[in-house]
Amino acid sequence: CHKTTTGDNLAYKFRIYPDGEQIIMLAKTFGCCRWLWNRMLSDRKDLYDVMGVTINNSPADYKDLEECNWLNEVDSLALANVQLNLDSAYKKFFEKTAGFPVFKKKWAKQSYTTNVSNKTKPNVRLMEAEGLLKVPKMRPIRIAIHRKIKAGGILKSVTVSKDTDGRYYASLLFEYPKAEITKSVDEQKVIGLDMGLNGLYVDSNDQSAEMPKFYRDIQAKIAKEQAILSYMTQGSNNYKRQKRKIAKLHAKIKHQRIDFLYKQAHALLRNYDIVCVEDLDLKEMAEHIKDKKDNHGKAVHDTGWGTFIRILEWLCKKLGKVLIKVGRYFASSQICHACGHQQKMDDLSKRTYECPECGAVIDRDYNAALNIRDEGLRLYRTEMC
Repeated sequence: CHKTTTGDNLAYKFRIYPDGEQIIMLAKTFGCCRWLWNRMLSDRKDLYDVMGVTINNSPADYKDLEECNWLNEVDSLALANVQLNLDSAYKKFFEKTAGFPVFKKKWAKQSYTTNVSNKTKPNVRLMEAEGLLKVPKMRPIRIAIHRKIKAGGILKSVTVSKDTDGRYYASLLFEYPKAEITKSVDEQKVIGLDMGLNGLYVDSNDQSAEMPKFYRDIQAKIAKEQAILSYMTQGSNNYKRQKRKIAKLHAKIKHQRIDFLYKQAHALLRNYDIVCVEDLDLKEMAEHIKDKKDNHGKAVHDTGWGTFIRILEWLCKKLGKVLIKVGRYFASSQICHACGHQQKMDDLSKRTYECPECGAVIDRDYNAALNIRDEGLRLYRTEMC
């Protein structure tokens, strides 16, 4: 049996359709939050460089200034969350779990988060029947609720975002009561996955998930549109339209990839209770492959393996399944599954594993998937004992 905790927080992301007036207000809020982040970060850095101390500045320090009174036009909770996010970024930096905070660019993805307050008359409300979402400082925004929201949750916060292709989204965070339940996990329903370079993965049943090459298929079109952009005057209306056109192509790739990954994850968890994968450092892996001139560095990022693992983690928690991550230094590709002999396998062009000890000849990725499955099952049994 396997114990899992249901409840906690659950987020739902829906597309929203603001009108002209609401778009202006959202743009103001995005801009104020970005400006405040950059100003607070700059002031902290400057004071540390001069005096060697870090200040705990807040939005109130700037809203009281006459030249910054325009900050009062937007949602105060959105500005408060900027400070919380900056404090969190500094904490992660000092704990050495992330790099130093960086300044936010104007043309990157824009977003802000607001919290629900005032329980008697909430400042944030989801009017599901009417298809409307109320956030502070503006009239209710039209929202497309394309899937059912689990009952029993309390709305805690809303993150409004604008993608580079011009689409607006709202991510609604609900809090659910915790409840520990016991689900039966069948150890016979276990599978190991080895990340593939020509597909998403090869599994321990010698089956591969042939992932469409979404980026490769549209790469030539993106290059053509970028070439057209290079001849345009930067900042002109034509330049902005062309930028949006390119952004829509990238957004299409992202949506296609995520849709495929969700479908693949659901298909796996319908048939298996335990999924074993490698805990890979994809950035380091892509750089390593690039240095070796194997021409697979772009393929590592195009597969979306990291996103696939995050989707699997979320679905396993939701469905009561088990995801086992095998250590990144486990030599899955170098160990012979038949006899346990280990040899170096640095040449990625060699796709067959030939064991000098027992003479076994097996597909390299299939051999790795078998080793990942066995190691993951060993780790699961150790954890359960």
